[in-house]
Amino acid sequence: MLLEFKNVMPFPLKDYQHEETSVWKRGFQINFPKKVLLNASSGKGKSTFVSTAYGLRKDYTGSVLIDHKPIQEFSLEAWIELRRTRLSAVFQDLQLFPELTVWENLILKNDLTNHKSKEEIDSMLDLLGIGDKHDQVCGTLSLGQQQRVAIIRSLLQPFELLLMDEPFSHLDEKNASIALELIAKETDLNKGGFILTTLGSHHGFNYDEELKL
Repeated sequence: MLLEFKNVMPFPLKDYQHEETSVWKRGFQINFPKKVLLNASSGKGKSTFVSTAYGLRKDYTGSVLIDHKPIQEFSLEAWIELRRTRLSAVFQDLQLFPELTVWENLILKNDLTNHKSKEEIDSMLDLLGIGDKHDQVCGTLSLGQQQRVAIIRSLLQPFELLLMDEPFSHLDEKNASIALELIAKETDLNKGGFILTTLGSHHGFNYDEELKL
């Protein structure tokens, strides 16, 4: 998957002073699979970046292209197929269903893709230390536990690019490291790549490229 930002400037950020190296000024072109770190301080537009690349935001000038095609021209059907088979995401607000259990949140996604077996999902839950939360309502979990659920959910589909908006912000170093290992493993299995936004921590992984906001 080729992702390009050309002269993209979100309306809410147009009056900010951006560095010359910022994605919002110079744009970028990345051909995945690659593991990319997107580094920025608070308020620079990390969540805006992820939502824009995922096609949820349209309040910007310039062009976002996937495989040379402007995403502004994608039909609803094209977006559904793209998000089911090629593009996945972990949002900062997680977008879990708080009234559903951990398992219900996960199986809703997996039923759309049939990407993993129930045994494989259980193995992920155990690996991330929330195997005992299988039947717990998500709204009653800690934020760190909810992040782990959201990470697993993002891996329950094929993808060429995984967008992650500060996915470890509520995890300690040990759990962040375990989660990152799982993400890297699944990314390699999918022959895909990811963009991970962060406030500055590299989380101990060897990235191929670094972007700045």
